Amino acid sequence: MKTKILLPTDFSDNAWSAIVYALKLYANESCVFYFLNTIDNEALHRRSLVTGHFLEELKQEATKNLLELKEQASVSNANENHEFEVVLCSEKIEVAIKKNIEKHHINMVIMGTKGASKNEKVLFGSNTVHVLNKVKTCPIMVVPDEFDFVKPTQIAFPTDYNRFYKGEEIQVLRNLTELYNSKIRIVHIEEEKELNQVQRYNINELDEYLNQVEHSFHWMPNYAKKATVINDFIEELNINILVMVNYKHSFIESIINEPVLKKISFHPIIPFLVIPE
Repeated sequence: MKTKILLPTDFSDNAWSAIVYALKLYANESCVFYFLNTIDNEALHRRSLVTGHFLEELKQEATKNLLELKEQASVSNANENHEFEVVLCSEKIEVAIKKNIEKHHINMVIMGTKGASKNEKVLFGSNTVHVLNKVKTCPIMVVPDEFDFVKPTQIAFPTDYNRFYKGEEIQVLRNLTELYNSKIRIVHIEEEKELNQVQRYNINELDEYLNQVEHSFHWMPNYAKKATVINDFIEELNINILVMVNYKHSFIESIINEPVLKKISFHPIIPFLVIPE
């Protein structure tokens, strides 16, 4: 059965960089890649000069760009087990992604951190933030701008052990490790003197869930903001992918809900996989 990957694109360099990463990440797998572009009709109609003719021209241009993207991917891709499809939607990006996840039974969404209008002061572009906030039915991987593919032999999984992880959440993590026989580095920032009973139970369950995968538990002192500690951990252990579960009151939820000006605090320096609750 083929893995189905959704690749939202605004035809920017950043979007292409994420596409290249996806093709390389799944280089040895049978996959169907869906290139998705959206034209937000609602936003366009708020502009007084928008006409039906102009919208049709936009759609024709987007379709042309999607087909060129498909051709470019086909030419630059060596895997005969990769298939490419194009999808054009006329709605907000998060709505289009949700619909296509359901329609095509998507296993993973992979996208860039920023679109055509880059802003170095923010964590993610507004589209990426909307997607992470609104799309809760599929894992989403966010790839930093101009990130060169590295085989993900080391995967970091930060947790406070306060929450019990469900089997399907951990399965996403396990599936990722199987691509390159990766090792999982579970990291806990020590905010307490010792683990409570719930935390001890959850760490044992996590250990059991991952018993078929090489993994280890790591403890980091609480010496700075969580974002800083996690990035330090990434650099110290040469981590290639960061994975988090997005649940209520989680670290990732607190990041993507921050006001834009505060997003300076956390720039993912490697691909960042967000698993929905």
